[in-house]
Amino acid sequence: MHADRARAESFGGVAAAYDRYRPGYPEALIDDLVALHPAAVLDIGCGTGKAARQLQARGLSIFGVEIDAAMAAVARSHGLDVDVAGFEEWDAAGRRFDLVVCGQAWHWIDPARGPAKAAAVLRPGGNVVLFWNHENDLEPAVRNVLDEVYREHAPVLLEIAARDRTWKAATSYLADLQASQVFGSIETKDYTFERTYTAEEWVGTVQTHSDHLQLDPARRAVLGDALRDAIEQRLGGAIRTSGGTYSIWARP
Repeated sequence: MHADRARAESFGGVAAAYDRYRPGYPEALIDDLVALHPAAVLDIGCGTGKAARQLQARGLSIFGVEIDAAMAAVARSHGLDVDVAGFEEWDAAGRRFDLVVCGQAWHWIDPARGPAKAAAVLRPGGNVVLFWNHENDLEPAVRNVLDEVYREHAPVLLEIAARDRTWKAATSYLADLQASQVFGSIETKDYTFERTYTAEEWVGTVQTHSDHLQLDPARRAVLGDALRDAIEQRLGGAIRTSGGTYSIWARP
């Protein structure tokens, strides 16, 4: 996905909505990251600082790199230090980190360059941890209602969802790290969660996804209204999901 720059760099126009609606990460994951006792943490593709703020709240020192200036501005408004740059081109200026994290963004990083760059900014004994939320476990009846809406108003998104479902397991990124031969130790961990979204929260969240952002704004607005109506009128006003956060832990 990293080569699809239109999608990769589409989030700035919805930075405030991204910050409001996108979920954070399970506390169990944050616990495990804090347990590494890193003195300095780099957050690659930090966005508005969803993961960084959870770590900062636990007393860790965080520095972010974010390609989109609008997203970085929101992160800075929350008190985070952020450089605006693509990670592959970013100048670390001699800085080194005990922990490098990347939440929901590694799929936008060039797999031929990213692993070596991440390892290069680590101090000895440091860790790289990549993680993704995935929330595809909807009840069939709920999925059917939502699919009806997409079929009528944005059928292309049904096709994109079918293609993207495979990367949500992130197995291809695990393979990329293994193939890079940069890391001597690589393991994966899963963290499960359940969430309930109101109609407004569900629509607000999905409309910050890169596939939705590729729609014409007028069509995206119509789709949002139709989803909101379907959830309110046919699904009792809320959607319950179960899913998890898939993570890859790597050490040179």
